Amino acid sequence: MPQGQEFAAHACDLLTRLGAPFDQGTRLRRMFGGHGIFCDGIMFALIADETLYLKVDEETKPAFVDAGCKPFTYDKAGKAVELSYLTVPDDAAEDIDALRPWAHMALAAANRAQAKKKPRKS
Repeated sequence: MPQGQEFAAHACDLLTRLGAPFDQGTRLRRMFGGHGIFCDGIMFALIADETLYLKVDEETKPAFVDAGCKPFTYDKAGKAVELSYLTVPDDAAEDIDALRPWAHMALAAANRAQAKKKPRKS
């Protein structure tokens, strides 16, 4: 597998083992030098530098921050840009039961973000 592909496949496998809705609707897609993880067509997680990040919003971010999660950032024109994705809590990185509530919070945040978007014009 290409570099990073093995970790991405592992992370996606962990998420699909969480049960519904992740067991049927989770897909991995290469993008921007990393991977996006989608459930029923909505991106709720990303992988960069062999690190799994989950989607957050104003409602869920405090719980992630309280758990010690770190934000996904990238460099744009010499400035760090922070996206609304944070790492998985350390205790949930390989523990399905510990990961489940975080993944559900991420999917809920992604669904709320999707609902706020205006429909595309044809």
